[in-house]
Amino acid sequence: MSWGLKNRLARIIKPADGRTVMLAVDHGYFLGPTSRLEDPRKTIEPILNDADTLMLTRGVLRNCVDADTATPIVLRVSGGTSIIGPSLADEGITTSMREAVRLNAVGVALSIFVGTQYERQTLLNLSKLVSKGEGIGMPVLAVTAVGKELKKRDARYLALCCRIAAELGAHIVKTYYCEDFEKVVAGCPVPVVIAGGPKLDNELDALKLAADAIKRGAVGVDMGRNIWQSDYPMAMIKAVRAVVHQNATPEEAYDLFASLKSEPVG
Repeated sequence: MSWGLKNRLARIIKPADGRTVMLAVDHGYFLGPTSRLEDPRKTIEPILNDADTLMLTRGVLRNCVDADTATPIVLRVSGGTSIIGPSLADEGITTSMREAVRLNAVGVALSIFVGTQYERQTLLNLSKLVSKGEGIGMPVLAVTAVGKELKKRDARYLALCCRIAAELGAHIVKTYYCEDFEKVVAGCPVPVVIAGGPKLDNELDALKLAADAIKRGAVGVDMGRNIWQSDYPMAMIKAVRAVVHQNATPEEAYDLFASLKSEPVG
């Protein structure tokens, strides 16, 4: 592994504790102006400094994030489909590796859709991206997405997805939390982060999700809606950090969240 690749990985997964709080704001690439991400700059600015990395598309990065930010960028580089299209799984590469370097990204992310008719296409996308990344020292994060065609999220399926992603060279894998999650992690020889998924009923549930995943082997979270769709996103991201970086219990983190509440957003 090259020095540059190691250095970029160390900016995603913090060497002090081997953990990461990634902030996902890439949802607009297929959902459009989803709730509380209608104005990306307004959503991102208050919580940017509490994120270990920011995951987003090049368009939002250029237009909605100031270039003097110290928060590392993981660039979403796959897409080409929308929520109203025939299949979310029919993704291609939308952003070149040269562009990722130009934007000073520390990593690139793309989705794979194992078990759909686009399985081969998206896995080959991953393989090509990894080869290009290795050539310039750029880590690749594989996202084990599920399209409309496939809703399975059990340990057997997710372990298959994560292992294939690692076998094809992904440096980090993002996947869903599930029952027996430790089996997913045990079968994946690269670090695993969990997706926050749709907004849960309350913040305590999201903190429990993060804590359970960490306990069972995840190195962190790549959370979006459960942070910025909260009425108190600044308090919520600090509470998530307490779980990930300080091993706080969900209850301790929720107490922190409650103490940090400010005026509602939106």
